[in-house]
Amino acid sequence: MTHHLEEMKKFVIEKTNLNFVGISLFLVFLILSIAAGFISPYNPWDRFEPYSSPSAKHILGTNDIGNDILSELIYGTRVSLIVGFGASILATLLGIIMGLLSGYYRGLTDEILMAITDIFLMIPRIPLIIILAALLRPSFWIIMLLIGFLWWPTTARVVRSSTLQLRDASFVLSSKSIGFSNNKILLSDILPNIVYVIIPKFMLTIASAMFSEASISFLGLGDPSMKSWGMMLNFAFMKGGLINEMWWWYLPPGFCIVAVVFSLMLIGFSLEEKENIVMGLE
Repeated sequence: MTHHLEEMKKFVIEKTNLNFVGISLFLVFLILSIAAGFISPYNPWDRFEPYSSPSAKHILGTNDIGNDILSELIYGTRVSLIVGFGASILATLLGIIMGLLSGYYRGLTDEILMAITDIFLMIPRIPLIIILAALLRPSFWIIMLLIGFLWWPTTARVVRSSTLQLRDASFVLSSKSIGFSNNKILLSDILPNIVYVIIPKFMLTIASAMFSEASISFLGLGDPSMKSWGMMLNFAFMKGGLINEMWWWYLPPGFCIVAVVFSLMLIGFSLEEKENIVMGLE
């Protein structure tokens, strides 16, 4: 038994270290997005000599119209994170509402809401967003809303499962016997006790939303008026960055996308593992 606890302790320490790495890496990008106006060497819309190689004046060179690539990269952090957080907040809120109502009321309500959830789960999300983005005018806000409205089903299923476990708990039954309303029970008794499953899903949804936005923008369906990492990749490939072997144009945004998604996945997976361990010990 002691040996088993020691092994579990080592496992928790390893996961804590991974969580620290993920948080530290994510904070770097968060600081870049908040302080972009102070950190960026130039305005990303200022024009200099096009197709310049990296130099002391332009650390990552310039693009086809002379914009400083490092400045674009820094400002792109803000756009990409806004899309990720905005879409994730919307998806998480929808998932919480659907999951709580479905798991708490069960019966016909559960069947209807889960049928809707299953329909959304079967929708090929990226192809649908590509079609809608092509039909509508390319917009930063439209892409964020589309991702948010399509990424909620997995959160709903997780929330529903946790709600089903708690709806017959003694403290919930006590609240019912006292006469508390269903809304109060959902918000005061059940929701605070399932936050531990919502937060990891929220972090992973941010990563998924950012990667999806980058993919859509890379295909040329993003908002060209916004400096995002996906649009940087799109212009780099469309304007000769790859053919001319201008690695300083297409590698940095690609690296940033991978790094921030990796940091969010580390945080999300670490939180999930910790909660599994805690639940197992209990």
